[in-house]
Amino acid sequence: MGELTQAVAPRDNFKASAFKTASMKAPDSFDDTQAHKLRGFSQSCQLIFPNYAANFFSDRKKVLYSTLFLTDPSYLLKNWQLFETQLFTLLGDPNEVRKAEQELDNSRMKESGHVSLYIADFRSLMSRIRDLGERAYIHVFRRGLASRPLDQLASYPGNFDTHQELMDITMRDRKRRVVIMKRSLLSLDPTLQVLINTHLQKGLTIRRIRRARNIRLQRKSPILLSSTRTIN
Repeated sequence: MGELTQAVAPRDNFKASAFKTASMKAPDSFDDTQAHKLRGFSQSCQLIFPNYAANFFSDRKKVLYSTLFLTDPSYLLKNWQLFETQLFTLLGDPNEVRKAEQELDNSRMKESGHVSLYIADFRSLMSRIRDLGERAYIHVFRRGLASRPLDQLASYPGNFDTHQELMDITMRDRKRRVVIMKRSLLSLDPTLQVLINTHLQKGLTIRRIRRARNIRLQRKSPILLSSTRTIN
């Protein structure tokens, strides 16, 4: 960890002249807007290192020298997502990452489960793996949804640009269905308001709320129960 800290430390105390490579052309400057030049930059450094082995006898020396020609070598450290990704790539446990990737690939929402819990678990697994890209996250998240929210998503035209957009729409649909269900029940029996609110506060699913409603209506009137089953 000490060498990592030293390698990314400010470069104020280092100058290109400290590394004597007089007979070879120094690498051209490079920044993150010149992706097409990255291979050439790397090859220039690779040519210099073996020809001046006395100057570049350690990886730290090589890293310090190459950063002298980066226009903005600290951009990785200013972007938490990029820094975290590189940190886990270099120092993380590869077995832990692979296990999290497998868990994410196999994640499934139970038919009677909560969308919010599925989303929370999905995000937790995302934080433990390397970035797979938006398309992959969207595909895996959608594949793991239960049939009801998946059917609701089918009514949305076009494609989702980000996994966050997909999660937001899924949650919005769930909240909308709760509102519709409450209105339907209250239109039949206003006294159910307390029962519904109690169940929602306990985090129970819509299916369990309906089951409780049916029991209440059955006690009140079997005829009324049969007339309300159409809203399920």
